Amino acid sequence: AMAVSMGASISGARAFTASSANGLAYMAENIMVAGYYRLPIVMVAVNRTLGPPWNIWADQGDSLMLRDFAWLQFYCEDNQEVLDTTLLAFRLAEDQRVLLPVMICMDAFIVSHTQTETALPEQADVDRFLPDLDLPHRMHAGEARTLGGLAWPHEELSMRLEIDEAMKRVPQVYRDCRTAFVETFGRDPGGAVQTFATDDAELVIVASGTMATTAREVVKQRREAGEKVGLAKVKMYRPFPAAELRVACESASRVAVLDRNYAAGAGGIFWQDTLAAFQGRRDDLLVQNYLTGLCGGDVTPTVIEEILADLRMRSAAGEPVWMGIDAGEET
Repeated sequence: AMAVSMGASISGARAFTASSANGLAYMAENIMVAGYYRLPIVMVAVNRTLGPPWNIWADQGDSLMLRDFAWLQFYCEDNQEVLDTTLLAFRLAEDQRVLLPVMICMDAFIVSHTQTETALPEQADVDRFLPDLDLPHRMHAGEARTLGGLAWPHEELSMRLEIDEAMKRVPQVYRDCRTAFVETFGRDPGGAVQTFATDDAELVIVASGTMATTAREVVKQRREAGEKVGLAKVKMYRPFPAAELRVACESASRVAVLDRNYAAGAGGIFWQDTLAAFQGRRDDLLVQNYLTGLCGGDVTPTVIEEILADLRMRSAAGEPVWMGIDAGEET
């Protein structure tokens, strides 16, 4: 499927595909190739638990195993955000300041298999927002050309540097695309990091995907009780929005990073990047990792409350905390 998408894209057509879990693992080589070919393909990844043993429920480990490829990654909270971000992703990927593929990620079943009222744009508005693709390095039928041949080390290094420079331009290009989206459709697809009640928050929850929905409701309740709690929802994961996250946590003394994923022996993946974002900048900030919702487990308001209770009582950060596993349940 990714090979067909690459063929369409390098020929100048707008290309889209979708996959999930072991399907993503199966196409991993071509996912890597699409990024290095600088093809503006858009792919939806339905986040499912990698097997064996087989599990069809939500876990972000499948898309996050591809986090170091030359792809942009966005994690969406609901159906409307998936739709809007997919449209925006084409404009972002095809912008000649970027020219990189984009992955739109959504939680399996919680989003992928539920129905929600979703505003569908008019075709004329979509056409205005997404003009025909103009791929500068497209191949033409009447032109003999080789793609992906041998390159000397210094040549390939320069290509990696160009990708890095394109990644650094993504935040500004995303803001430009977001402005154009609001002007065209009258809806805001949201920033790279979306905050709720963080201006004076002493405790901030960092979450992505559908966990952010639950966390937001808990934050509302805690605010009504007079507690200074906030939420920073990470929508853009690659490139990682370190500057925006630092601003979101400016007033906080403690941060809980919720990960619906696990890097074996290293904890949560969003947590690792969050720690890197604050390294050398905030010595007074306690950043604690909570592994929750893995393998399709439910992230309920009670789970969020337990995380906040644990965060409040801490005087120092510790090892990643596994949530949802009772004593005696480990096998």
